[in-house]
Amino acid sequence: MFTGLVSAVGEVQSARAGTDGLDLTIGAPYDGVEPGESIAVAGACLTVVTREPGRFAVHVVGPTLERTRLGALRPGDRVNLERAVRAGEPLGGHLVQGHVDAVGTVIAVHPAADRRLVDLGVPEAVWDVSVPLGSVTVEGVSLTINAVPAHGIIQVSLVPHTLERTTLGALAPGDPVHLEGDVIGKYVKAFLQKGASELGS
Repeated sequence: MFTGLVSAVGEVQSARAGTDGLDLTIGAPYDGVEPGESIAVAGACLTVVTREPGRFAVHVVGPTLERTRLGALRPGDRVNLERAVRAGEPLGGHLVQGHVDAVGTVIAVHPAADRRLVDLGVPEAVWDVSVPLGSVTVEGVSLTINAVPAHGIIQVSLVPHTLERTTLGALAPGDPVHLEGDVIGKYVKAFLQKGASELGS
C-alpha cells in the first residue's frame, strides 16, 4: 500500500526485455532497500529483485506490461518512486494500491500564476470513479481532481511542490500517463453494480 506521495525521482539505468518480461535497473537515492520490498515505479507496484548501492532492479511481468507504459521505458528516463507505507506512518496523500488501472493521455496544459492545470483523457474505468475534489493517482502522484469538464476528461491541479519534486512538471500534450482511480470509488461502484444486478435478476 502507498500514499501517492513521491519520495524520490529515479532514473532508468537499464531496460532489458526478454521472453518472460522486462528487467529494469533504476538508480535511486534510497538506503536499506531489500529484495522482496515493494516500490511504486511511476505508480506501478513492483518487487525489488536485487539491489546495489544507489540502485535496485525489478522484473516486470507480462500482464503488467500490457496495462502500463513500462515497456516503453529507456535508459535515462525519469520515474516517480515511493516505498511502501509502514504501519504508523502518516497517510498524507490517499490510499494507493500501486495497481495501474489504465494509461491516460495529457490533452492540455494550462499554466497559471501559482499552479498548472492539466487536462487528462481517461478511460471509462477511471472516469467512472472520478469526482470533483476526489482523488486520482497520476504517475504515482496523489492528486486532487480539480474538475470533470466532460465525459472521459478530468482536470488536475499541480502546485509548485509537485512540479519540482516529481516528473509531472515535464508533462506535455500527447504524453501517456499511468492512472489509478480512487480505491474507495472503485469499491462503491462495484457494490452498486452488484446491487443493481441482483435487483434485476
